[in-house]
Amino acid sequence: MISKYPAQQMEEGAGVAIARLMPIASFRNYDPIVLWDDFTITPGNGFPEHPHRGFEGLTYLFSGSVKHSDNLGNSSTVEVGGAQRFTAGRGITHSEMPNDSAATRGIQLWINLPKRLKQSDPSYQQVNHGDFPVQMFEGGRVKTIVGAGSPLQLLTAVRYAHIQMDANAHYSETIAPQMRGLLYVVEGVIDINGIRYAQADAAFIDSETVVHIQAEMASQLMLCLGVPHGEPIFQHGPFVD
Repeated sequence: MISKYPAQQMEEGAGVAIARLMPIASFRNYDPIVLWDDFTITPGNGFPEHPHRGFEGLTYLFSGSVKHSDNLGNSSTVEVGGAQRFTAGRGITHSEMPNDSAATRGIQLWINLPKRLKQSDPSYQQVNHGDFPVQMFEGGRVKTIVGAGSPLQLLTAVRYAHIQMDANAHYSETIAPQMRGLLYVVEGVIDINGIRYAQADAAFIDSETVVHIQAEMASQLMLCLGVPHGEPIFQHGPFVD
């Protein structure tokens, strides 16, 4: 089954424009995914210091850069094509602020932790663009951010990838039986299993063995798959208990 949903435009943090898939009033989560924000940070805005608990967060950048600081003593800058992962576990406090004079765009993703891992030690990891594995196909490329061959590690099984396609290119993704997730259009227009999607549209995937993607024009999309925990999710602000 594949369901189509558009992201909703809103503001978060300190003046950050986002296209949000979840959580919104009508769509709280898609186990194990509990937040998906396509954000654009302009100079002078960002995400000042704030707490988190109960999940793992990833920030991946298409443009600009973000400086991360946290109460574990980590301080680093994520550049274009790089990613950071923080495991909130039993609790972490951090900030994410733009480091450029131009706009910074990226995706922030939260993956819920199962109850057995909610009290994990908080931690942080950064991986730069050139350290991610890339698979080429005719008319495109797939960059694995989390999954086989990537140094970026989560506590649960996740496949997370950035797919870039030329006009008229075709790509197929085989999905492990236990996984569900989404495809999100960053830019361009694509066809997924016969349905047309434009920028900020998402295809939510459940009980599918393969998805076929055809690009109408040069396009970029994100693929995120995970294994549902099948547990109640209590999400309140920056905490997922």
